[in-house]
Amino acid sequence: MDGSGDDRPEAWEPFGRPLFGGPEARALSRVGVVDIGSNSVRMVVFDGAARSPAYFFNEKVMCGLGAGLGQTGRLSPEGRRRALAALKRFALLGEAMGAAPLTVVATAAMRDAEDGPDFRRQIERETGLRPWVIDGAEEARLSAQGVLLGWPGAEGIVCDMGGSSVELAELDGGRVGKRRTSPLGPLKLQDVKGGKKGLTQFIAQEVETLARGMDCSRGRLFLVGGSWRAIARLDMERRGYPLTVLHEYRMTRKSLAATIDWIEITGVDALRARTGISIERLSLVPIAVQVLKRLVARLKPREIAVSGYGIREGLLYEQMPAELRARDPLVEACRFVEASSARFPGFGKRLYNFVLPLFGAAGPEKRRLIKAACHLHDTAWRAHPDYRHEVCFDTATQANLGGLEHWERVFLGVSLLHRYKNSRAGSRFEPLFGLLDPIQMQQAEVLGKALRFGAMFSSDTPDTLAELRHFPKKKRLELVLDARAEPLFGEVAEARFASLAKALGVETGVRIRRA
Repeated sequence: MDGSGDDRPEAWEPFGRPLFGGPEARALSRVGVVDIGSNSVRMVVFDGAARSPAYFFNEKVMCGLGAGLGQTGRLSPEGRRRALAALKRFALLGEAMGAAPLTVVATAAMRDAEDGPDFRRQIERETGLRPWVIDGAEEARLSAQGVLLGWPGAEGIVCDMGGSSVELAELDGGRVGKRRTSPLGPLKLQDVKGGKKGLTQFIAQEVETLARGMDCSRGRLFLVGGSWRAIARLDMERRGYPLTVLHEYRMTRKSLAATIDWIEITGVDALRARTGISIERLSLVPIAVQVLKRLVARLKPREIAVSGYGIREGLLYEQMPAELRARDPLVEACRFVEASSARFPGFGKRLYNFVLPLFGAAGPEKRRLIKAACHLHDTAWRAHPDYRHEVCFDTATQANLGGLEHWERVFLGVSLLHRYKNSRAGSRFEPLFGLLDPIQMQQAEVLGKALRFGAMFSSDTPDTLAELRHFPKKKRLELVLDARAEPLFGEVAEARFASLAKALGVETGVRIRRA
C-alpha cells in the first residue's frame, strides 16, 4: 500500500480476498474487522450496500493496552489480558456470524511496545487471528480513506487521535496527500514529565512538528477517534443541541473554545452524569482537549467536523473500484434499504420522476435528498399505522448514514413524517425542527405530501399513470391523469392532492389524458 489512494482493486490485503465483485456491485458480502488500538479493541462486522456499508455488529472493549507504555516501553499487563479475552470472544463471534476470517489491524501500542511482537504471536497462537501491525503513515492514510467513504471529494485535514498517537492526513479533491504521525495520544501524554508546564511545552512542540507545512484555513478539520467524539458529545451537551448523532456533527472554532473552557471547569463526575460517557473515556478528555486546542490554533480550520468513520471503513474503501467510490453513499444506502424492506422495490425511482416537477429549480444536493426520500418512502410499512411517521423520522435522523449533514437528516425525517401524517403539530420531534430554516421546512413538507399522494398510484407506476405540472409563477398545480387511472383518483386521493397544493400555496386543476 503506497499511500497514494489510487484505486487498486487487486490489492486485497489484509483481507486476503476481494470484497467487491466489481464496479457494478450493489451489496457487500459480510466482512469483519477488528481494530486493536492503544485504548480500545473493537470488532465491527459490515454488511449492506456496497458503497455505504452498514454495521451488522459493533462492540468495543476499553482495554488500555497502551497504558504506561511511555514509562515502561511495554504493553500494560492488564491491558494484554483484557485485549486477549476480547479477541477470543471476537474470533468466536466472527465464525458464528459468517464473517470469518476476521481482518485484524493493530496500531500505535503494538507497533511501539518492545513486547508487541510477542503479543502478536500470542494472539495468533491462542485465537487464530493474525494481526496486521501498521505504521503511523499507513494509519493516517486508512483513517483518511475512512473519511472519504462518508464524504466523497472531501477537502481538508483528517486528524485521528488514538490512545498513543495522533495522525494527520491531507485530503485534496478526494485524494490522500501528506501524512504525519506523532506521540500525542492521551495515554502517552499521561507519562510526560514536568507537570502541567512540561506537558504544555511538549504538546506545543509536537503539534508544531506535526502540523508544519499543513494548512486548513480554507478546508475542514475532520476529527476521527473516541476522544474527539467524547469532546463533540460534550459540545452538544453544553449547547443543548437536539440531535446526538456524532457523525457529521459540525463545530466552529468559537464554539469549541467555549466547550473546552466549560470542560476545564466542570468535574468529570458531572460530565459523566450528563452524557453517559464512560469513565475510561472521560479520564482522557482533559489531556485530549489540550491537544485539540493547540491543533485548532495551529491549523485554523474553516470548520470542524466529527467523523464516525476511520481505519475500519478505510480498509473497505481501499478495495472499492473507482466507479463504486464515485457513487453517492446516501442514495446507495437508501436504494439498498428499499430493495430489502419496501413492499414494491423499485417504486422509489418511479416516484422520484413523479415528484421531481415540483422541484424544478433544485440543484444536485437537493435532488439527492429527494431521491433518498423516494427510496425510503415505503420502508416502514410493517410498523403500526399510528407510528409509521415516527419510525420514519427516527430512522432518517438516527440511522448510521454517510454523506448526510444533520439538517439533511431532519429534512429527510420531516419529508417521511409527512409521507404518513398530514400535520406535524405537537410532534415530539419539534426540538429538531429548528435545524431547518422556514424554506427547508416548507420544501420538506411539500416533498412528504407529494410522496403521500404519489403512493396512491402504487398499483402501477405513478409516472405512467399520472403527471404533475407545477407553474410557480402562476401559482398553479395541475394533475394530468391517464384515462385508465381516473378511478384511482378517489376522494382520499383528492384530499391528499389538496393537501399538497395547500403546502405549495397554489390552486389546482385536473385533466384527463385520453387516447
